[in-house]
Amino acid sequence: MASIELPIGHRRKKPANPGYSGLLHCDTISNRVLNGQKQPGTMNWISAPMALVRVAPVWRRAGLWTLSTLGMLAMTAASAQDAPTYSLYGSTGLIDMPTGEMPADGELALTTNYYGGVLRSALSFQIAPRLSGTFRYSVIDNYFGPGEGQELYDRSFDVSYQISREGEVVPGIVAGLRDFGGTGVFASEFVAASKHLRPDLVVTGGIGWGRLGSYGSFENPLGLIADGFKSRPSGVGGIDDTGQVAFDTFFRGPAALFGGVEWRPSDRLSFKAEYSSDAYDREVNFAEFERRTPFNFAATYRMRNGVDLTGFALHGSEFGMMVNLAFDPGRARFTSGREPAPPPVVAVAVADQRAAASWGETPGETLSTRVAAALKPQGIELESLSITGSTATVRIRNGAYDAAPQAVGRTARVLSATLPGAVSTFRIVPVVRGIPASAVTLRRVDVEELELAPDGAWQSFARADIADAAGNRFDPAGAPLRQYPRFNWQVTPYSQQSFFDPDAPVRVDLGAQLAFGVDVAPGMILSGSIRQKLIGNLDESTRVSNSVLPRVRSDVVEYDKTEEAEITHLTGEYFFRPGPDLYGRVTAGYLERMFGGVSGEVLWKPVDSRLALGAELNYAVQREFDSGFGFQDYDVVTGHASAYYDFGGGYLGQIDAGRYLAGDWGATFALDREFGNGFTVGAFFTLTDVSFDDFGEGSFDKGIRFEIPLSWLAGEPSQRGFATTIRPVTRDGGARLSVRNRLYGLTRDYHAPELQDNWGRFWR
Repeated sequence: MASIELPIGHRRKKPANPGYSGLLHCDTISNRVLNGQKQPGTMNWISAPMALVRVAPVWRRAGLWTLSTLGMLAMTAASAQDAPTYSLYGSTGLIDMPTGEMPADGELALTTNYYGGVLRSALSFQIAPRLSGTFRYSVIDNYFGPGEGQELYDRSFDVSYQISREGEVVPGIVAGLRDFGGTGVFASEFVAASKHLRPDLVVTGGIGWGRLGSYGSFENPLGLIADGFKSRPSGVGGIDDTGQVAFDTFFRGPAALFGGVEWRPSDRLSFKAEYSSDAYDREVNFAEFERRTPFNFAATYRMRNGVDLTGFALHGSEFGMMVNLAFDPGRARFTSGREPAPPPVVAVAVADQRAAASWGETPGETLSTRVAAALKPQGIELESLSITGSTATVRIRNGAYDAAPQAVGRTARVLSATLPGAVSTFRIVPVVRGIPASAVTLRRVDVEELELAPDGAWQSFARADIADAAGNRFDPAGAPLRQYPRFNWQVTPYSQQSFFDPDAPVRVDLGAQLAFGVDVAPGMILSGSIRQKLIGNLDESTRVSNSVLPRVRSDVVEYDKTEEAEITHLTGEYFFRPGPDLYGRVTAGYLERMFGGVSGEVLWKPVDSRLALGAELNYAVQREFDSGFGFQDYDVVTGHASAYYDFGGGYLGQIDAGRYLAGDWGATFALDREFGNGFTVGAFFTLTDVSFDDFGEGSFDKGIRFEIPLSWLAGEPSQRGFATTIRPVTRDGGARLSVRNRLYGLTRDYHAPELQDNWGRFWR
């Protein structure tokens, strides 16, 4: 399994495509320092297929229940007092039925509930003000019939769109799809309308199809538009069609009405009652579920930390509990600003006096040494300083701040205090992996004038010049100390987990990892990591790949069986600037846990452009299962042409078209939403020339991903973080080579669009 790396100070690295069938894998490596820069830990998930899997009794899932609940309690809650509550499906709703309400834009919700042998856990995200998506994991006892080992493990996706917002007269109206592209166990469509009769009372009415049209149904009114709406194709869904979107079933077949009411007497308490249009046919016939009445009831209490606790009664026969946490990723768990205050801006006259006094005390001290000493407490390293006329150019390494403008701003403050008054212009060049990412030019008088101005942030950005830095090379004469070679190493613990193996819901390995690196010259880096398992049971998995494609990811279980020290990566990298607006990378060695080889990349990214174009070419050889120095017989040439676009508002799009590890050709489409604090939520899918049948369960590669900066949790600047990718099914088709430090993620933070978005932290 390959890890998903977060480059230094950047959280927009696209996920690798590791994968195998049947398990969900999580590889967590503690934070480390490589090549003089802090590296975040990695967390990698490889999830099981949306499949009808018969597994062990429900008591063996207690660990999953506990883990998901503890994870929810640890997060930051939303603070809206009148926020919509969530249904058992993990999206906004009554109890089983949906509503016409939408949560706040960007809200992320985690839900877990249990009743009568049914366990559901869901993650919902408000993608845009009117668009919501949900990923759900469900376990239903006795789904295939009574007896041992008849449970259903299922994964499904929902999407809903708010057609109209609630107004004085018009209700809020939402149309949605449940379980589209999955096994179809919960497949249904709906249109729901909700209206506040008074501030504390909301009524909902709606019409449903599929599962939501199975009780009290009538002929589909859409049949008046076209006869095709009158019937719903049978035999759609199930294990063979998992991952395929059955467009010919949407809003088709018999329909039924549902409705309900929610009373919110306080900001912490709500009561719900609903009339359900779900007949629970399968559960009644096979799972010993009794549906005595179509009415459901629930009471919800919102705790002070934002966790909702709900007790509910279903259909007159079942009682259950639900825990829900909704929070805003754009609001950190702790407010920022807990870092030390920045140094003050110093006027020219005072700076000259300080410089004169300093020179008198330490005659041999160079100017670059003094600047480096002043930058060090700020977590910024000076690479070199040169002065030409009245302009000082500094190359810096930002080792502390997740927001690039904060590093630029603190550097400007230090320069105002340390450089002589004859210097009137500061050119600050952030350096990432030895390559200059951009050049931010500030007039000294503007820094002095705008420090305390009410609109100082905007004014300083408007007066700054942000340009390409291709010509700003490293000047050894201006370095405060001998910069190269630079050695770094660190020993940290690591953990690797596997979830949802039908034989064991949770497997864990624990061990130690040695990470090391050498900056040989500007842009030339040697690095590696070796880890040794100490305890664990990942090697006990008996999952065997049934892939008909080259097993480029589905044999990952074989890699877990090694008891020897394994080399997770060992590479030489060279980063360079081929020309203006161009960036280059060459990487060779053991690129990831499963593949080694050579990788080359070129990126075109103008500093002031939201568009970037890239090309990557790789020669990869599959490594032996022990992740040592040996290789297997399989090799492949892969490569992609990539287009990146920053749509603004935190939305980032990416398309990668080319050849994948199994030799298949296709494209990956991704959309991420990045909040101002770096928290990122995204989704992607890959379509290649591999047929759905040859791909296997899931039909094609897809997933959702998260990037969580440590600063979001701690409230202090940090370039560390965690990246997680969850796939409903992972196979060999559409699997991309995992290469560290791809160029777009390294450079984008220091370009004008991103700098502008975060410039409010320039003076912090």
